[in-house]
Amino acid sequence: FCGDSPIRAVAVGHTHIDVAWLWRLRQTREKTGRSFATVLRLMEDYPEYRFMSSQPQLYQFLSEDYPGLFDQVRSRIDEGRWEAEGAMWLEADCNLTSGESLVRQILHGTRYFKEQFGVENKILWLPDVFGYSAALPQILKLAGIDYFMTTKINWNQYNPIPADSFYWEGIDGSQVLTHFITTTSENYNPTPHFSTYNGILAPRPVMGGWKRYLDKQIHNEILVSYGYGDGGGGPTEEMLETGRRMARGIPGCPQVVMEPARPFFERLEAAVKDSPWVKKWVGELYFEYHRGTYTSMARNKRYNRKSELLYHDVETLAVLAGLTCGLAYPVEQLDRNWKTILLNQFHDILPGSSIEPVYEDSRVQYEEVLEQGRELAGLSMDSLCSQIKTNQPSVVVFNTAGFERSELVQLPWPEDKPLPQLTCQNREPAISVQRNGKDLIFLSQPVPAKGYCSLLLAEQPDQAATAMSDLSTLQVSPDHLENRFLSIDLDEQGQFCRIYDKTSQRDVLQAGCRGNVLRAFEDKPMRHQNWDIDIYYQQKSWVVDAVTAIEVIENGPVRAGLRITRPFLDSQVVQTIYLYDQLPRIDFDTFIDWREDELLLKVEFPVDIHTEVATYDIQFGNVTRPTHWNTSWDWARFEVCAQKWADLSEEGYGVSLLNDCKYGHDIRDGVMRLTLLKSGTAPNPNADREQHRFMYSLYPHLGSWRQAGTMQQAYNLNLPLYVKLIDAKQEGSLPQSWSLCRSDAYDHVMLETVKQAEDGQDLIVRLFEYTNWRGPVTLTFGRPVVRAERCDLLERKLESLETDADPASITLAVKPYEIVTIRVQLEQEAVN
Repeated sequence: FCGDSPIRAVAVGHTHIDVAWLWRLRQTREKTGRSFATVLRLMEDYPEYRFMSSQPQLYQFLSEDYPGLFDQVRSRIDEGRWEAEGAMWLEADCNLTSGESLVRQILHGTRYFKEQFGVENKILWLPDVFGYSAALPQILKLAGIDYFMTTKINWNQYNPIPADSFYWEGIDGSQVLTHFITTTSENYNPTPHFSTYNGILAPRPVMGGWKRYLDKQIHNEILVSYGYGDGGGGPTEEMLETGRRMARGIPGCPQVVMEPARPFFERLEAAVKDSPWVKKWVGELYFEYHRGTYTSMARNKRYNRKSELLYHDVETLAVLAGLTCGLAYPVEQLDRNWKTILLNQFHDILPGSSIEPVYEDSRVQYEEVLEQGRELAGLSMDSLCSQIKTNQPSVVVFNTAGFERSELVQLPWPEDKPLPQLTCQNREPAISVQRNGKDLIFLSQPVPAKGYCSLLLAEQPDQAATAMSDLSTLQVSPDHLENRFLSIDLDEQGQFCRIYDKTSQRDVLQAGCRGNVLRAFEDKPMRHQNWDIDIYYQQKSWVVDAVTAIEVIENGPVRAGLRITRPFLDSQVVQTIYLYDQLPRIDFDTFIDWREDELLLKVEFPVDIHTEVATYDIQFGNVTRPTHWNTSWDWARFEVCAQKWADLSEEGYGVSLLNDCKYGHDIRDGVMRLTLLKSGTAPNPNADREQHRFMYSLYPHLGSWRQAGTMQQAYNLNLPLYVKLIDAKQEGSLPQSWSLCRSDAYDHVMLETVKQAEDGQDLIVRLFEYTNWRGPVTLTFGRPVVRAERCDLLERKLESLETDADPASITLAVKPYEIVTIRVQLEQEAVN
């Protein structure tokens, strides 16, 4: 090459600041100010350069703490010299974060850039994230994001992705133009396909990036993200001086051009249009590295899941209370607390790869978010209960899920107060009730989707409790559990030696194998303790089988409970196994006081299912992955991520493994494993050395996971039914049962989110198809529809929707795995 070479390197100075890897959250603000100030000073001496910062969270920190610097940044953006691009609120983890949280990351991120700087984002800029969900392409396209950039996937341990500029296709068929930065490192090159976002603007890395680029036949440019990334700092004067000389042309090196990132992507898009050489990658971009981030710092992962779901509930209940009672929607509280949830989804906080002080801060933040969320939910439910008409004391059960359901309910009930009688409004046979310490537990009648129902409360006749017990199918002893669905035998160590499915008349476990086995593996990864699990961890393990107690703690008409206490080294595991009279799953309520280092704890179920693939829940859908290790791509996925469930099914039968806050999975040759704790020692020496509480469930079922309602069972485990007591007769305008919104396609479409619009009082309703099924879906609202529009994820109108003959219903076509967002205005008259 010579000075007029057509080969170009587009250089983008990126002030990438890791929010929490080296600094506490509160110290990130100071680091942000220093980094931005440094770049602004450099811009005075190097006017030809263009710089970028991708995270609105950092701009917000800057505006709050250094308003003068923020004004300077705004001026540079207005001049076109500073690129405000990136799309997300911050560079979030894309494995553990829920689908709705990914939407909020982009919603809040793009709104910030638009409102503060008048910029519409087109690039998702994620240089340093630990894997990319197959749901992302559709989320990006529905948010108007046309381009995706990353680097980290080139750190794969074994298999390089065979393209650097290509179309990435998600589970629904959406495609987004993707580019991997190929800049090489002068000091660290563990594999031939390695590249870095910590680029040095110098001839050797730039030329190395061009040599490394796999798609020269379709494009003659590479993108160089230069500057010190990890920990922030950004570009240096030495880099800028070198780049200025490279811009004039150096023989044998691509010519450096100082430009924003978006023009590069626009030229790339033009270059690949109609090209026969452009490649396509279908499905997830699995990252063959940092697999421990699915599990490290279990407390934060639990807090994240509980926060995501609580604010789903808060929004639903706030809409219900606003429509029916006129209660003001808590806009400011929701905005503030959602942004705290999003902040803690940064790709080193939520994955568990930050230093210990970060988790001292995040604990405080999460607990404030959860406390305020519970208060907001309580206010909405109290408002609703005050307006429900009832002729006698009642129990009101609230269902925030998008489908009608019966599920376990826990109602605080004084220990010295007799058990009550609960009946439905139509006075059908009484509902079975059972005392559990200070709670009353019962299986509710079906509660409407996104709504509530009330049960009548009265004194229980003396013979009622006996009659309920006589009808129960529950049996429990230290070596046996049984209900109408399952018969379970336990050995002397409290492990399952048999699970017999009475409905299908077959054994669930492989012959001669044990289920619910806790197994600890030696976990000493080669490089990054809290980031990594390496494949050789499986070579050394110990079964946690010591027992100090097996005791029956519950035996009633609703639920039976068997508690097993296990010592392990300096730790203790206390697990309560619950079996229900009317529910078909087995729940494992688990408490662990963990005091170990460098051990990986898993639970395993070797199930007798013949299949070559397992299905895993991801954001807004699911993916299948092989259960064998035929190829290097297969065995590289020895640890994978899922959201609420994983399933093994053969024709006619299957087993689902559900969880309420775990993400790491390992399924091979019929053995289903859920990863519970990791306990690495760097950069946090005490990661996971604390008390943990979580629930997982085994759900054997007839048919496939689609036919068996695994998705609904997972939501049942994760979304509690809320309950409130109305202790006296009262007048009111609300009926005893009401649904805000319901779907006629609940068996394959999940009605997920109900919230107030960001820019008004219209409702936003989000649903998604999750079984690869195409067809019409009818939504019926609790009020007549005034206006309905199909919109994108940023709540911008796409098309108008007409109501059906029923003015409260709209019908729309839904494609396989499609995310649908509807903006709707409902009539305001009272519910009747």
